Amino acid sequence: MRLYVTVKSLGKRKPVLARQELVLQGTPATLQELITEIVVLQVQGLADKQGRGEIIPYLTGNEIEEQGENGKVGFTTIYNGEPPDTGEAVAAALLAFEDGLYKVFLQERECALLEEPLQIQDGDELVFIRFTMLAGRLW
Repeated sequence: MRLYVTVKSLGKRKPVLARQELVLQGTPATLQELITEIVVLQVQGLADKQGRGEIIPYLTGNEIEEQGENGKVGFTTIYNGEPPDTGEAVAAALLAFEDGLYKVFLQERECALLEEPLQIQDGDELVFIRFTMLAGRLW
């Protein structure tokens, strides 16, 4: 199943992560299953990236341009050599949703409950809106 995912952050005009295609193995029945499957895919991607080391890191012109549009240009170096724990990552993502740190919209309709049944079809648009915590002084 193919989904098109966009990650936005309140307070920013441009999306944090522009529309990208995500290929899921199955069809998740609930929001919890959807979040779990996406986190597992992302952790596997990170583990794969850690596994293949580049001898000479460099950025192509296209990579610099794409990263510049997102607001940060870098080598995407991973400093922690330990493989990520999938269970902890899933638990953290679900807890963050329950705590209201991000919202999920499927075809412009908010998904409010983790156990809510989803009506997902191939090619649907999925949007994550990340809320930024403000920190600092009052004066």
